[in-house]
Amino acid sequence: MAKKQLIIAEKPSVAKDLSRVLNAKNKNKSYYEGPDVIVTWALGHLLGLKMPEDLNKDWQNWQMETLPMLPKQLGIKPLPKTGHQLKAIKQLASRKDVGEAVIATDAGREGELVARWILEYIRFDKPVKRLWISSQTDKAIKEGFRKLKPAKEYDNLYYSALARAKADWLVGLNVTRALTVKYQDNLSAGRVQTPTLALVRDQEKKIESFRPQTYFTVDLLYQKEKGRLVQKNQFAFKERNDVESFVKELSKTKGRVTDIQDKIKTEAAPLPYDLTEIQREANQRYQFSAKKTLSLVQSLYEFHKIVTYPRTDSKYLTTDMKDTMKERLRAISLSFPEAKEYLKTGGKVVLNKVFNNEKVSDHHALIPTEQQPRFEKLSNDEQKIYLMIVNRFLGIFAQPHRVNQRKIIAQFGKEQFIFRQNKVEEAGWKQEKDEAVSTVAWKKDMIVPADFTINKELTSPPKPLNEGSLLGFMEKHSLGTPATRAEIIEKLIKSELMERTPQGLKVSPKGKQLLQLVNASLVTPELTEKWEKTLEGIAKGKKNSKVFLSEIEADTSRLVSEIKHSENSYQDFSMTQKKCPDCGSNLKEKNTRDGKLYVCSNQECSYKRRKEPKTSNHRCPQCHRKMVIIEGKNGAYFKCNQCSISEKIPDKKQHSKKMTKHEEKRLMKQYSKKKEPEESALAQALKAALGEDK
Repeated sequence: MAKKQLIIAEKPSVAKDLSRVLNAKNKNKSYYEGPDVIVTWALGHLLGLKMPEDLNKDWQNWQMETLPMLPKQLGIKPLPKTGHQLKAIKQLASRKDVGEAVIATDAGREGELVARWILEYIRFDKPVKRLWISSQTDKAIKEGFRKLKPAKEYDNLYYSALARAKADWLVGLNVTRALTVKYQDNLSAGRVQTPTLALVRDQEKKIESFRPQTYFTVDLLYQKEKGRLVQKNQFAFKERNDVESFVKELSKTKGRVTDIQDKIKTEAAPLPYDLTEIQREANQRYQFSAKKTLSLVQSLYEFHKIVTYPRTDSKYLTTDMKDTMKERLRAISLSFPEAKEYLKTGGKVVLNKVFNNEKVSDHHALIPTEQQPRFEKLSNDEQKIYLMIVNRFLGIFAQPHRVNQRKIIAQFGKEQFIFRQNKVEEAGWKQEKDEAVSTVAWKKDMIVPADFTINKELTSPPKPLNEGSLLGFMEKHSLGTPATRAEIIEKLIKSELMERTPQGLKVSPKGKQLLQLVNASLVTPELTEKWEKTLEGIAKGKKNSKVFLSEIEADTSRLVSEIKHSENSYQDFSMTQKKCPDCGSNLKEKNTRDGKLYVCSNQECSYKRRKEPKTSNHRCPQCHRKMVIIEGKNGAYFKCNQCSISEKIPDKKQHSKKMTKHEEKRLMKQYSKKKEPEESALAQALKAALGEDK
């Protein structure tokens, strides 16, 4: 009997696509089956590292005496909500007709960890192969299965992912416990999130220490053009009297054009996107969060199949992809006229440096697939991201942007003024010409009259970091990976250490406190940057994961010791003067998904209440606005803030008597059917009199 392949995908949606391509038509609750394959799926991670309380009874309680926690073996355990799928995979793997497994999870570090942990937990002892693809099209899937490789070739990637997970456990759990126990508040720290928070705070400090300065500049006017005075120090004129005296002296002379310089500036198209750059640009253009952009690109890759693998850190393509360029152009040619034009000239790539094997690690740049887009199926936000990816891709076929930059130097005694003119020689990849039309025919030695204007300027403060600029700093300092950076930003916000504001990202009072309390070496990015580079080395087989983890253990012990012996004091900014009605302790303000709450600071007391009333979907009978829910002495009730009308909230029995949404829709349809209006007796009599009633 021929043996079947057990294929493990990362998500049900991916498994569905694989099963269709691989002719696995028999659908079951937890897998698809065909003549040669069984396709099953994870649900993201099905397993995680064991928690301290799973490893040692002494670690169940948070105490300084038990820190640092340095277990010899960490081990893995099933996640509670997905145990049913793990059990299903185990049963499939033990079938006698299964001859080998194929890892078909995301082709990256985390995807490798998802599958390896499953195979380790179920004790899979048959051969294992790896599917490694960069797009989810049928063609890519078929090609990938023709080129399956032994899973052993990806062992280093797994060791790197495992080392990262263990390092996060050791540093994150130990430092967080030490801070929380020492200062009696929930203070979360980590090897990546803490230096990331510090980057935002550093920018805030620059803004806080900024003092605006007034200074003056001088322009020379000739017809409708302006030339700026050349100064070694642009802030030299700080007093109006000084600049006025300078201009008065200068006005006694006549100017002369001493030089006209022409320089052709050639600007090649930018390389295609990697994940971090598209997240930065989408934040700048559309104010999308890093998480939202990742989600949109993931949907374009996984569901629509029109872009390649999103979690990439490369802007380059491999040389063997040259032959696929025309097919990709053909796929987008109906929607993008430029693609048709490039195909007419042979679809030749002009930006040849884009092909560089050495600069592609796990995945190449983010580009369109060979599948034709169906814009009617894309949401508005998906269209925005797709257009960004396609326009960058089209740029590699376009000619460079060429501009003639003219510099005109007008001399007044020893002082020089510079006029600038730009003329676009070839628009190239920049479709807009973006040029200013000059009204002056400049010639050497022409006389320029002394017509000056004084400008009052003010130095501008640095801008707060937004998600785009923070991602750039994280990339620069190797904080996290393209796949994890969005998650780190979200974690900082969720843990109330950082806030999103219309102006940009802001460190909360709690976050500022944390940065003062946490170890100095964990605040600066240098230590984390060193760790990240070691993890990259492990993935490439150049570093040893065991050596790395022993270094992490030593660093963890030092970090915990520093916190234990710290003399810093802590002020809980979330503490209010409001008293708990149950035990009399002070109430703390806490942000939750459901809004802001007041919770009792006494850990043995469970009292909590809303800071502001919750808005319900119940409408006011008078003004029809949504009513709020007020917690009163005799229970909760509805209240309209506009009309001050109050209503009792129906109990569960009354709620159950209410119509369901389905019943409500059905009733609405019934009432919305057009009924013929009933005629009055007078109308009927008039019809009869006129002979219309037949």
